[in-house]
Formats: sequence, structure tokens, C-alpha cells
Amino acid sequence: MRETYMKRLLTIALLSAFSCCLHAQVVDATVCDILKNPASFNGKIVRIKATVAASFDRFALEGDGCNQHVSGIWLSYPDGTKGKAGPVALVEMQPAQNFAGTIDATQRTPVTLDKGKDFKQFDSLLSLQFKENSMCLGCTKVKVTATLTGRLDGVAQAAITRDGSGKIVSWTGFGNMNAYSARLVLQSVVDITAQEIDYSRAAAQTKSDSTSETTLSEADAITAGHNAAKAFGPGNAAGDQVERAAAAFGKPGDKNGVVVGFGIANEVPKGEGSKGSESSPDGVLYNCTFNLSRLQGDALTRAIVHSGILVAQLRSPLAGTEHDGPFETEYRAWATTAFSGVASGQKTLTIYGGILLWNSAWPVADRTQLLDTALKGALAGEGLTMQ
Repeated sequence: MRETYMKRLLTIALLSAFSCCLHAQVVDATVCDILKNPASFNGKIVRIKATVAASFDRFALEGDGCNQHVSGIWLSYPDGTKGKAGPVALVEMQPAQNFAGTIDATQRTPVTLDKGKDFKQFDSLLSLQFKENSMCLGCTKVKVTATLTGRLDGVAQAAITRDGSGKIVSWTGFGNMNAYSARLVLQSVVDITAQEIDYSRAAAQTKSDSTSETTLSEADAITAGHNAAKAFGPGNAAGDQVERAAAAFGKPGDKNGVVVGFGIANEVPKGEGSKGSESSPDGVLYNCTFNLSRLQGDALTRAIVHSGILVAQLRSPLAGTEHDGPFETEYRAWATTAFSGVASGQKTLTIYGGILLWNSAWPVADRTQLLDTALKGALAGEGLTMQ
């Protein structure tokens, strides 16, 4: 009897100690704390109070003033969540079946998400779209500040390693272009407040514009990209960039390693750390996912052009741009996206945050400077700085 009692007491004591340890494993940190040394937080359960934004190709905890080239932590839901919020377009690399380089096969502890009312509110707020008649890419209505808890995946540096011929042999990082050194896989969220994004300034300049509500097919959007390039005429630098973007997707039926999918890319990628089922000319799969519900009219063409430049730059950087970072690559992608709109006769183009990238009413002499200013402002707002 006494022995049974002692065993029961010992069991209670051990369970209490285990609960204590589990509680102690939750680490409170800021976005900037983590970005200073992401690898030191790898695998830890962290709790972060931060502002979260879902935009065109970003779904991230913002890190204002972190002094990093990418000042943000990518946000992912666990596999199977079926959330509504996330980026509109996403490019992620995956080893192809014939990849001969080094694969990061890190086994990560699964995360179970509390999908109660707090998460539902959080996810619903971030999926609200700003609606207007003109084209507005990645334009959600609000940012959300909250306290988020989850598993932190971190690497010392998000980077791509190439051999002497320029072929990719390994990479580290998460999210769009695998450019984020840290990722939070969400476990729970509380203390949610929303801040509406001001689109009034751009809306005042785009009120006379409109766009079709008919969604193009993938093939039609790629064809439209090629046609936009031709509109510039031969030997035009802007046209060459638009063609480079459209050409990244190959010809119909090509198995060129660019895999197009449709949906909301807000979960940890399936098969992360393993090879894909297809081969690729350079051993890498470039998985491009588009949320068609937010790409009405010719917006899918703009998304194809934007993602095409990202793929082309990852796969085969232009001479002199081999060391470009996410800022430079996104700058080039957004500029090319605007060029494709200009060639298609589009009057205006607005992006997330109420940034007007293009307005046909701008004075011809001022257009280059106005586009440059808009691009730099947009990228700074997304936590990107020059390499």
C-alpha cells in the first residue's frame, strides 16, 4: 500500500516537473531579437508580439528597425490548416528528382494550431481585401497586431550556394524566394487588434480606372505576357525584361522545372526537405503558387510576369546581378510588372500599402523618377533594404 502511494506521488511530481519544463520552453522575443541570430532560436517555441501583414508575395511578422536586408519573419500555418489569409503569389524552391546538391533534411517537431475564435478572427482580418475598380495587387484592408506563439525555424543566413558554373547546389531560407532567415509556424494567437491601411491617396488618382472581373487561364496569362513584351518592339530593355519573365514558364507542355499551382500558399510546404516528383534542367523546382480569387482580370498576367522575373533571376542571374539580394530582385520584378501593364494599355497600377506604381496621367518626363520613388517606398515598407 505504501509502495503504491509512493509511486503515485512520484508520478505526480514528475508530471508537475514536466509541465514546468514545457512552460519554461516558451521563449519571449521580439522580431529583431530573433533576426539578430535566427539559428539560435531554431526549434524553440517562441512568443512574439508583432504586426503581421499579408500582401502580394509576403506573409510575415514585420520587423521595423531591425537593420536587416530582410526585416521580417515569414509566417506559416501548419499543414492542413486551410486558412484564408496569405500571399497572392509565391515562389519557393524545392530539390527536383534529379537534384545532385545538398538537401536540408532537418526533422522538425510538428505544430498543432489552436483554431479557436482568436485564430479565426486573426485569419479573417488578414484576408480582408481592399476593393476598388482599378487593379490593386496584394491589397488587403488591414494589418494585424497580435501576440503569436509557435515553432521558430531559423538559419544563420538565407542564402543560395552555386558552383563555379552558376548552378544551384544548396540553399537555406523560408518563404518567398526562400529569402527569409526565420519562419514562425503558428501554434496560437491572442490579443488581436487591426489597423486599417490607408489607400485614399492612390484611390483618388485611380477612380476613373477599371479592370475586368474575368480571370484569365494560366496559358492566356503567359501569352499576354509575351504579347506585352512584343509591344515594346525589338531591342527595348523593358520589353526584353517582360519577355524574360514570360519565357521563364516555358512553352505549353514543357517540363522545365517551373511548377504552377493555384491556391493560398500559407502553410508549411508539403514535402519540405525532400525531393519533388519531377526532374528539372538545373535540378531545382520553382514552385509558383497563385491565389486566383485575388487575381481577377489581367492581374494574373501581372502576377505571372512578377513571379517569372523572380524565377529567372534565381535560376540564371543576369551578368552583374549575381550578388543581388531580395530588394534588388523585387525591385526588378515590380518594375517589369509595371512595364507589362504599360504595354497592355493599363491606366494605373496600385500595390499593397496604397503605393501607386504606375499612372498613365503622369508627365512623360517624370515617369521614371516617380516609378523609382514608388518602388523604393514599397520595398522599404516591406522591410527590404539594398544588399
